[in-house]
Amino acid sequence: MYHQPYEIGRIDISKAGERCKMLLGDLNGDGRLEMLLVQADGGIDDRYVPHQVSCLTAYDLDGELLWQVGKPDPDAGGPGSDYPAQIADWDGDGNNEVICIMGKKFLILDGKTGDIKSTHSLPGDEAHDCIILANLTGNEQKLDVILKDRYKTLWALDHDFNLLWKHEGNVGHFPWVYDIDADGKDEVMAGYDMLDHDGSLLWSCTDLDDHADCIWFGDVNGDGHIEMVIGGSVTVMMDLYGHEIWRYADSIESQHIALGKFCDGLPGLQVAGLDRIIRGNEHGKDGMFLLDCEGKELWKEDRTTRGWLTIIEPVRDWDDSGLDYILAYRRGGGVLPSLVDGQMRTVAEFGKEGYAVHADLCQTGKEQIIIYDATVAVLYSSSKIELTPWISKKAEPQSKRLYSSTLYPGGEVLI
Repeated sequence: MYHQPYEIGRIDISKAGERCKMLLGDLNGDGRLEMLLVQADGGIDDRYVPHQVSCLTAYDLDGELLWQVGKPDPDAGGPGSDYPAQIADWDGDGNNEVICIMGKKFLILDGKTGDIKSTHSLPGDEAHDCIILANLTGNEQKLDVILKDRYKTLWALDHDFNLLWKHEGNVGHFPWVYDIDADGKDEVMAGYDMLDHDGSLLWSCTDLDDHADCIWFGDVNGDGHIEMVIGGSVTVMMDLYGHEIWRYADSIESQHIALGKFCDGLPGLQVAGLDRIIRGNEHGKDGMFLLDCEGKELWKEDRTTRGWLTIIEPVRDWDDSGLDYILAYRRGGGVLPSLVDGQMRTVAEFGKEGYAVHADLCQTGKEQIIIYDATVAVLYSSSKIELTPWISKKAEPQSKRLYSSTLYPGGEVLI
């Protein structure tokens, strides 16, 4: 099953500075995705205080530095929490903008040039933990926005930055928006609370501890209805009305989960998870696990190497197998980033340590994976491809996954 991935590009990104987070999106309208390196402020305890953006640097896939806003800081903050920045077609004109919070201001930047198109005030002093783009008002062409502090408060604003509503509660890391009632407006799963588009509470999970680390939507059990899977103190699946279907409690801390079709021959979808077993740099340990659509354990990794900060995400369309894979990175203990299948087999290993992003970079029909650190981004594919620009009048549309970038990956698997 193992296939050595092809290195299809290697780009010097050192001018972006230390400890950047990479976002992907078609910034210049050439039909390819560009790389946006986001640097955040240092000198804060990001367990409690949210980051702001300090520098943005855009590169194309040929390695050309397109623009830079701000100045790289050698003492920049680290990725212990989200950086408030996204790439999206903010105003529905067919071109992508960069949306970020710098200097306690919400900025809309031209994706092609980095020029500031508009500036808005924040609704609260710490309303800059992350940026969640949504349709709360029914206008599909112009996005609304949800801002939050680290753990307690959400602010929902319309496209013109009028405050729609405010919510106080246990809001988790990255609330996920999804139109559960098909009325053309998004509901908001904010931690363990399901909010209607107007901010009213529809229901709440009252018997889950700690906070929600990640949230996924999909028809997990194949019954034709969308379910929701939450990773937090435990891994739990619920219907969209708040009724618990199953929970998997055989983990210490369900830090990340990933929903996908990882196994052939099994009904529905499978739920991959990352159990943070022991915290701490010296003796820290984590391990992946996989559940079937009924929450029954298929396997659990018995890890023998040190490392407790793994991030996992599902990757679709990496190759022609028709199955999804688990992308695992930031593993530590000398374990390189890799793709793992539903049988716990490594199907691809990437010859570089670092953070990872993935997308179809130039409309090939397959996803590519970028592993990057402070100096270089290495592009990998399952086959040899050319990173050729397309002639396009408008930017390649940004998927919801890409404009909902977060350190705590959640999302939707709609098949």
